[in-house]
Amino acid sequence: MPLDQSFTGRSYPPSPPYEVGREKIREFAEAIGDANPAYRDPDVARGLGHRDVIAPPTFAIVLSLKINDLLVDDPELGLDYSRVVHGDQSFVHHRPITAGDRLSVVLHVDGITSRMGNDLLSLRAELLDEDGAPVTTAKSTLVVRGEDA
Repeated sequence: MPLDQSFTGRSYPPSPPYEVGREKIREFAEAIGDANPAYRDPDVARGLGHRDVIAPPTFAIVLSLKINDLLVDDPELGLDYSRVVHGDQSFVHHRPITAGDRLSVVLHVDGITSRMGNDLLSLRAELLDEDGAPVTTAKSTLVVRGEDA
């Protein structure tokens, strides 16, 4: 069944704040195999002009994937998550994610299109600091495979 096209343009309320911790950053950097000392050593990060350790650029996926649950779990959309594959992901960083940040995320549905029997969901997650200033814009495309695909 095709997805409800009226979801295009929909936004969801901001998520509760997520506090970015040094240990979470270290664990993520370790998991992706990035030994950059700015991800682990506050003195190195400060020497580079940051207030504390910074997160690898792809750390934003931790928050953006979680916010996607709002859409995935919305029964009005008609999404069968067992048919979803992650088609694309990109990040635009307005500044580095830094230990001590308290970030909220607002999810936007930028588009729903159909191609060759599949639905494509274009999503945008805006990561905002406590003052509402943009930190990262995460864009993703989810491909919902059609029944005959």
